[in-house]
Amino acid sequence: MKVDFTESARADLLAIGDYIALDNPLRALSFMDELEERCMALESLPYAYPILARRPLSNIRRLVHGNYNIFYSVTSDVISILHILNSAMNYENILFPEV
Repeated sequence: MKVDFTESARADLLAIGDYIALDNPLRALSFMDELEERCMALESLPYAYPILARRPLSNIRRLVHGNYNIFYSVTSDVISILHILNSAMNYENILFPEV
């Protein structure tokens, strides 16, 4: 199964790196690598993390890494990384803007 980062997820990852780099550029790079590695590890266990409890029909799952939530969905051959967001953010408004 292939892991694919959406444009939104790539933008989130870069924004996280930029924010951390304001205080610690080296840590920004290593943390971005950690987040990306966690995403890539989903290849071996794509169904290990639960679908969002408040949105069971969305097929969106959440993997937590430190203070960040990695939101993704799984189809028959692709794991799509949708967003990587700080846990303090209201992810409902970002993932489901139509509501």
